[in-house]
Amino acid sequence: MPVAVVTDSTAYLPAKLMAIHRLTVVPLTVVLNGAEGLEGVESFPADATRALNGRRVSVSTSRPAPAQFVRTYRRLLDGGADGIVSVHLSAELSGTVESARLAAADFGGRVAVVDSRSCGMGTGFPAVAAAEAAAAGVNLTDVRDAAQRAVARTTIYFYVDTLEFLRRGGRINAASALLGTALSVKPIMYMPDGAIVLRDRVRTVSRGVARLVDLAVEAAGEADVDLALHHLAAPQRAEALRVALAVRLGDRLRDTYVSEAGAVVAAHAGPGLAGVVVHRRPDEGG
Repeated sequence: MPVAVVTDSTAYLPAKLMAIHRLTVVPLTVVLNGAEGLEGVESFPADATRALNGRRVSVSTSRPAPAQFVRTYRRLLDGGADGIVSVHLSAELSGTVESARLAAADFGGRVAVVDSRSCGMGTGFPAVAAAEAAAAGVNLTDVRDAAQRAVARTTIYFYVDTLEFLRRGGRINAASALLGTALSVKPIMYMPDGAIVLRDRVRTVSRGVARLVDLAVEAAGEADVDLALHHLAAPQRAEALRVALAVRLGDRLRDTYVSEAGAVVAAHAGPGLAGVVVHRRPDEGG
């Protein structure tokens, strides 16, 4: 059996990619008003969205425990995997990478953990790249390297209606939140080094979508690209992005995936999220 690839529930991988590449997903935990659920298993984006829109409600998240990773890794290795590459959301946002590394230490170098320095399909694209390398029969080091190269070729931008949810969750500081909400502007964020940073401010939702398109085209450069479009209770925004980017990128646009973000992102970004993940395909032969 080739090297197995593990990721976490915040990758928001389309079901067809998970099936094709035999990816294993470890879920994060979401707590809605004191009730715990595993993302993608026992909780759904709509649940978190309703909670966030209500009064006197709370939504929080927690990383998988190292023991969850230990069980997953042991099952895959006992099932015949030669090794495991485990690709997870940014360590700047979550302790998931730390949990994975603590668990990996139990397996004597048979598990390599990769920090995607991103979230959503910013994590998913590197996981897919690792799985493609594994299917080609290369060794653990080469599979890990394939994931890390994909990290370097992947860029994420996203629009939120307010920075309040990111501030509450500690994903940005109060000064950034104040700057982003000054004069009722709409913030556009990105993750240059794994942390969420304010990139631009616009006045309206439509300008936010237009700016996301411009930034995505800039990130694509001259490369052929795959795109992932995420939203939270805002499918029309994702569709507007899809249509505009198809026109702007033309035949350089290869695969496009559209999905609603899950409950973990809902808890920290809030309803109205629209995001684009640009994965630049390598040149032929590299």
